Amino acid sequence: MLKIGDTLPEIIMDAFHEEKLLKIKLSDYKGKWLVVLFYPADFTFVCPTELEEAANKYEEFKKLGAEVFSVSSDTAFVHKAWHDNSKAIAKVKYPMLADPGGKYCRMFGTFMEDEGLSLRATFIINPDQKIVAIDMHDNSIGRNTEEIFRKLQAAKFVYDNHGAVVCPASWRPGDKTLTPGVDLVGKI
Repeated sequence: MLKIGDTLPEIIMDAFHEEKLLKIKLSDYKGKWLVVLFYPADFTFVCPTELEEAANKYEEFKKLGAEVFSVSSDTAFVHKAWHDNSKAIAKVKYPMLADPGGKYCRMFGTFMEDEGLSLRATFIINPDQKIVAIDMHDNSIGRNTEEIFRKLQAAKFVYDNHGAVVCPASWRPGDKTLTPGVDLVGKI
């Protein structure tokens, strides 16, 4: 199971993207930030609210140098059918990855064997293809795209500053940062 600090292995998945069925190789995105949104299934209740919210913020993610991917254990054909039949999912312009056997859901530790579905999980991966953030929870709880975006901004800030500064709780661009080893002196 992949964890924080791990580098992505070679991953090639079927996808529905830009009205086409195709294969996507995640290593082709080296040098970009990746936001990977695992979700249980197409044609469900909570999932379209999340994917639509991410679609509404997609251009902002791209401005930060990030690509967004959604992943479920449905096929790319089911993704296309959902995209063609849902007003919310019709807004999705990022690649919708297919993992019908659950191979990659298992690799990322999101697969629920008894249900054959993924948990709701978000992975943020840096340009070196190292995992820097993981958020995973019960499928009855929807994600907050604004918080995912804020985490990406913080991860990018730390990465761009080579770890010389870190971001405190609820940090947003322009807020005060912390310098490891300096800001703790006299506070412990």
